[in-house]
Amino acid sequence: MKDWLRRSRRLPRPRLALTACVLGLASALFAAGAVLLPPGGAQTPVSGPSGDGAPGDRRADGGPGEAGDAAIRALQERLRRLPSDHTGWAELGIRYVQRAQATADPQFYAKAEQALQRSRKLAGADDHLTAMGLGALAAARHDFATALDHARDAVHANPHHAPSYGVLSDAYLQLGRYDEAFEAVQTMVNLQPATPSLARASYTWELRGDTERASTLMRRALDAAASGHDAVFTRHLLAVLALDDGRPRDALAHAERGLRSAPDEPTLLTARARAHAALGHEKQAVADYRAALARVPQPASLLAFGELLESLGRTEEAGEQYALFRTTTRLFRSAGVAPEAEAVLFEADHGDVQQALELGREAAGQRPFLTSLDAYAWALHRAGRSAEALAWSDRALELGTRSALFHYHRGMIHRANGNNAAARDDLTRALAIDPHFHPLHAPRARAALDEIGPAS
Repeated sequence: MKDWLRRSRRLPRPRLALTACVLGLASALFAAGAVLLPPGGAQTPVSGPSGDGAPGDRRADGGPGEAGDAAIRALQERLRRLPSDHTGWAELGIRYVQRAQATADPQFYAKAEQALQRSRKLAGADDHLTAMGLGALAAARHDFATALDHARDAVHANPHHAPSYGVLSDAYLQLGRYDEAFEAVQTMVNLQPATPSLARASYTWELRGDTERASTLMRRALDAAASGHDAVFTRHLLAVLALDDGRPRDALAHAERGLRSAPDEPTLLTARARAHAALGHEKQAVADYRAALARVPQPASLLAFGELLESLGRTEEAGEQYALFRTTTRLFRSAGVAPEAEAVLFEADHGDVQQALELGREAAGQRPFLTSLDAYAWALHRAGRSAEALAWSDRALELGTRSALFHYHRGMIHRANGNNAAARDDLTRALAIDPHFHPLHAPRARAALDEIGPAS
């Protein structure tokens, strides 16, 4: 395995049944916590990142869909017979975390915690699988400082367990500790060059603006897919990468190929919806969003669908999606999940700007990843504090990430600060990366450029 990371150490500015379960969790955490481009999660990528697009109903190979439910039932039956099986309790806890990610139902987090604490009580503090599971649970709740502590414990207990480095890298990344995150990904790849590690490797280059290398590594992740679950997961990430790089036709092709084997997969349906919207196929985009949300009401998808409907003049329907978004995010908050960038951006653009400031300050303080920094910058701008916002926006782009939304935000902040030349550069950059990066903001970027006029 080439040491693809250490060749760029100077950053310019980012199978047993149990093994399959752990690798599936690593994939789930990466998709939920890392692909946030477009920032803000889900469509935060930048995705986070986004998205925070968490994986949906993975039916293949014991994923978190119907097969995942069957695996949970089998574990529950096994633990009724063998209540002292700490590995079984750890695996059950991990599957509950997967289920929460797949269904957008935070009640599974409490079940996961009970199972993992039971495992810890039986196995002791030095069990690497339990520590990794607790780290994964903390990461799913966006408590990345706690996730880091557990991931370090897991790596200390078993330094040869590749999935533990996945949780470690995700925690470092969301805490803004990019060098350490990239080193953890390198170790994961060295230990196990499989789909979860190669997908993370791809993301490290995407964060640094090298989308060509990111695409190459993601294709390797697809080639390495050992299951239908891994292939579907990777097709989704390839589609998101193409969307964020302004290539909607490529994204559409990846999504449709994935949907041939998983026709109800919400993440692929959402990716196809975004591709259709970018290509001007509004009817198909609306149909795909509805189908995806009927399966799993992911907050990021609710927000994206609402914004598409608003751009089409369907304000009443958009309001329904926004109301569902608010309800869903409140449920997650009540279950102990820290605020996402999407919640900050939603309040800044569609709700209470003061609430956006509070959520943004909390997110940037607890989770200083690029998407949180960008969202807080936008909240500050929307609150009339654009001079203060600029430093946060600069930090969001410090790795050189090719994010149209980040550049749009900074461009509008520059404009509010009276720097039309810098505003023109960022707004032009945003539309060059992806002329359809957002159904509401892309037209606003073009309008702002028209008002600013060409460089003299």
